[in-house]
Amino acid sequence: MGFQITTREINRIIVVDAVGRLTLRDSRTQLRDLIYVMSGNGHRKFLLNLAGVDFIDSDGMGELVRCYSSVRQRGGEMKLVHANKHVQNLLQITRLNTLFEIYSDEQVALQAFRGQA
Repeated sequence: MGFQITTREINRIIVVDAVGRLTLRDSRTQLRDLIYVMSGNGHRKFLLNLAGVDFIDSDGMGELVRCYSSVRQRGGEMKLVHANKHVQNLLQITRLNTLFEIYSDEQVALQAFRGQA
């Protein structure tokens, strides 16, 4: 399977549901393009749901960082939810777990946005 993304909005928070492999070959720049367009349209809060992501490589990690940077440059916030063990390990090894807020429960992640302006 390639890479697919869908979005839904909950209380002005864009939840991006990702499915498949987040790699250079499979995802290209789909995620980055989506985040760039939506943040350009005024959206500032993004929750990236990685429950359906079964594999991520270094290019995929780079995409996550580029998305995060794009959102932050526009005054927004991006959090991660439902990262599997593989992704959690990669985030820890690369120390990106210090950059991203990572949650195991979507409702808790959504609540975390409410405490921010």
